[in-house]
Amino acid sequence: MDDLATRDLIRYSGRGAFSPGVIERAEGASVFTEDGRELLDFTSGQMSAILGHSHPEIVATVQQQAARLDHLYSGMLSRPVIDLARRLAETLPEPLDKALFLTTGAESNEAALRMAKLVTGKHEIVSFARSWHGMTQAAANATYRAGRVGYGPAAPGNFALPVPDAFHPDIVDSSGELDWRRQLDLGFDLIDAQSVGSLAACIVEPILSSGGVIDLPPGYLAALREKCHERGMLLILDEAQTGLCRTGDWYAFERDGVVPDILTLSKTLGAGLPLAAVLTSAEIEQQAHDRGFLFFTTHVNDPLPAAVGNTVLDVLTRDRLDVRARELGERLTGGLRELAGRHPVIGDVRGRGLLVGLELTAGPDGGDVDKLGAAVTRRCTELGLHMNIVQLPGMGGTFRIAPPLTATEAEIDRGLGILDEALTDVGRQQ
Repeated sequence: MDDLATRDLIRYSGRGAFSPGVIERAEGASVFTEDGRELLDFTSGQMSAILGHSHPEIVATVQQQAARLDHLYSGMLSRPVIDLARRLAETLPEPLDKALFLTTGAESNEAALRMAKLVTGKHEIVSFARSWHGMTQAAANATYRAGRVGYGPAAPGNFALPVPDAFHPDIVDSSGELDWRRQLDLGFDLIDAQSVGSLAACIVEPILSSGGVIDLPPGYLAALREKCHERGMLLILDEAQTGLCRTGDWYAFERDGVVPDILTLSKTLGAGLPLAAVLTSAEIEQQAHDRGFLFFTTHVNDPLPAAVGNTVLDVLTRDRLDVRARELGERLTGGLRELAGRHPVIGDVRGRGLLVGLELTAGPDGGDVDKLGAAVTRRCTELGLHMNIVQLPGMGGTFRIAPPLTATEAEIDRGLGILDEALTDVGRQQ
């Protein structure tokens, strides 16, 4: 596989090679290699395939829609686009009732940031110090997790906010617990000191996924929204991985009762196909339009992916996959906590629904947690389980676990069993 990559492909991740084997097909919660191996997929592809791979209704929609109407001039409208905009608005609280459909999360975040700058007349953007919002210009400038070294200067006016990580608290209260209110206050004190008075927006994930599956503490989003609105900033929530039932709610922000000024969706909206969305209020949309908002792309509001999005909403609603994600999430989290009782290297289990983080620690004897995480990942692959590790220096022992919402209880249990065996095997080799 490395020979193939070296010969024919541009490697797009600097921290590692491609996974071993060539994938031939995928079905449900599994992918299959050309040499006949099955891998249970605990990442839902790229954290996207919430209905599993090759869901029969998605397959039928693609076949039928491609034969009828797949792509249009960007100024034309189609029934799938009109229907999807209306139906998404019906799943959201007021005033989020205007939609724009694009292809990737980076693109939707790019459009949201562009809209926020235009509407506010400002240019400064705040995001978390372990954020990942995409690789296009504004999205990459708001991304601090990786990809900042070696590309020249970032756009001026991007500021990092400290991450409220309860497992690794940097500011604590009298009991030693994370004091996120003081941390947030200090973060904005520093931002205010650096700002030139042009704060436009703050963009965050309700659960930082690539940053280590950090679930924002209850109350944090409301406090963050207040900080933003005090400064005339818009709050943008990036629910690429948390939206559409994965956390046990339709949207992760529902838990906190906080409605963003702009919401971005991707990944889960297309259930693995390239579909993203920007949603905002009629008031903000009108202001953007009046000021000449421009985000004209080749595949904006394309009918084929929009038809897939409608089918995704059909299946999520009919099969009550928000409830399913809560139930399976309890089973997964409970099983991981049982493993933590048997494997001292498991330091923390966190997350919501079927977006769960498992953090390994070096243990009392020390050791390299990055190497430990890599070894467990390799052994899981050998045993038939695909797992994803956070690839931040010093955080290489944090797994992002996100099986499809359509996974069975038996598949959850099988994955837990493989992880148990992998931890045991690697532990013997330490």
